[in-house]
Amino acid sequence: MKRFMTLLKIEQRLSLRCPDGLIFGIGMPVGVLLMIGLIAGQQTISQENYTFLQSAFASLITVGICATAFMGIPLTIANYRDKKILKHFFVTPMSPKLILCVQFCIGTIISILSALLVSICAIVIFHYQMEGSILYFILAYCLILVSMYSLGMIIASLCPNLKVANVVCTFVYFPMLFLSGATIPFEIFPQFIQNLAKVLPLTQGISLLKDISLGIYHQDMIYSIIYLLVMAIIGCIISLKTFQWE
Repeated sequence: MKRFMTLLKIEQRLSLRCPDGLIFGIGMPVGVLLMIGLIAGQQTISQENYTFLQSAFASLITVGICATAFMGIPLTIANYRDKKILKHFFVTPMSPKLILCVQFCIGTIISILSALLVSICAIVIFHYQMEGSILYFILAYCLILVSMYSLGMIIASLCPNLKVANVVCTFVYFPMLFLSGATIPFEIFPQFIQNLAKVLPLTQGISLLKDISLGIYHQDMIYSIIYLLVMAIIGCIISLKTFQWE
C-alpha cells in the first residue's frame, strides 16, 4: 500500500497524465449527450423500439473508458519511459503490476466521473429512466472497463516511447470511438460497417449495455460477456509479460 501511494504522489507531482483523457473522456460525452438530447432525444430510431436518448446513454457512458484506456494509460506509461522514470523504478521494489495498477485506478476514477456526469445530465435534463437492471448495468460497465483497460495496458507495455504510443493510440482510439457506436448511433451505419465493427470489443460492450439498459435479455449477450472476459484475461497477461522498463 505504501508503494502504491508513493506512485500516486509521483503521478500527481509530475503531472504526466495526458489532458486528452480528461477532454475526450469527460467533456466530449457530456457535450454529445446534450446535443443528441436537444435535437433528437425523444425521437424513436427507425425500426427500433427505443429513442435516440436511450441509445446514446448506454453508448456515451463508455466514452470515458475508451478515452482513458487509449489516451490516458498508454501515453502516461510511454511518457514515464521517455523521461527515464521507469528506468529509475527498475532498481526499486516497484513492479510492473503495481505501476499498471496505479494507472488502472486513476483511469477508473476518471471513467466513473465521466459516467456519473453523463448519468446526471441524462436524468436531470432529459428525465432519462433506465428500464433494465441497474445492478447488471454496473457489472457490465465494470467488465467493459477491465477489458478495454487490458488492451490499453498492452499498448503501454509495448510502445518504446511517447511518439510511437501516440501513433498507435490514434489508430486504435478513433476507430474504436466512432465505429463502435460510442458517439455516432450504431443503427445509422450501413450493414457492412456494422458487421465489421462488431469485431471491436467496445462494440460488443456497448451492445451489452444497451440491451441491459432497455431491459432486453437474450442468449447472444452471453457471447458478448465471454468475448469481453477473454479480452480482459489475455490483455492482462500480455501486458504483464511484455512490460518494458526502457
